Amino acid sequence: MTAKTTLNTPATPSATPSCPSCGFALSPSPSPQADLLLARQKIAQLESIITDLNAKASDAVRRCAKYDEELHALRAQHRPSTPSQSQPDAPSTSSPSSIASRQSPTLPYRLSALLYPRKSSLPLRLAPGLAPPLPPLSPATTIPSTEHLMEALTREQALRREAEGRLSATSKEVEELSVSLFEQANEMVASERRARALLEERVDELEKRDGEKRRRLERLEAAMARIQRVRNLLDG
Repeated sequence: MTAKTTLNTPATPSATPSCPSCGFALSPSPSPQADLLLARQKIAQLESIITDLNAKASDAVRRCAKYDEELHALRAQHRPSTPSQSQPDAPSTSSPSSIASRQSPTLPYRLSALLYPRKSSLPLRLAPGLAPPLPPLSPATTIPSTEHLMEALTREQALRREAEGRLSATSKEVEELSVSLFEQANEMVASERRARALLEERVDELEKRDGEKRRRLERLEAAMARIQRVRNLLDG
């Protein structure tokens, strides 16, 4: 009898990994280099999106600033004609610019805050050229808001009213002083005229008295001459 030898060959493991619990075939995991390239591509896309959003936000802030300047110029033009109508328009005009200036700078920061923690959680080291860009500084901080402009407008109006009140008071004082000066001048002229009339009357009286004295002297001289002639006749 010939003995049959059976060789038990070990079973070769399957190339595709499977779940140990259910036996479901899993897809082979890609290489780490592919993961790194894919992550870098996603990061570059997110950075481009963030830069676009920052550019749009800065454009919106510039437009809001331009609208605020135009609004301030229009109010400055219409201020002398309609000063009372500039105050009720503050709530309707200040709300879009203030909301845009408040919401537009915060949008890139929120997006960057949501995206950068995910990038930091990945165990990757970015290249020096792929560093995340810093959000640009919005010019809304240097532009005064509409509320400040309205406060400055109210202060200017109050100062203008105060200056107008002072001007009216000084004009009244000048008018009163001019009236009093004219009255004093008229009184002085009238008193001088009265004094002159009195002097003229006294001069006339003195002239009359002088004439009477002259006539009396003439009569006395004539009488003395007659008396002297009579004495001469009596003595002779």
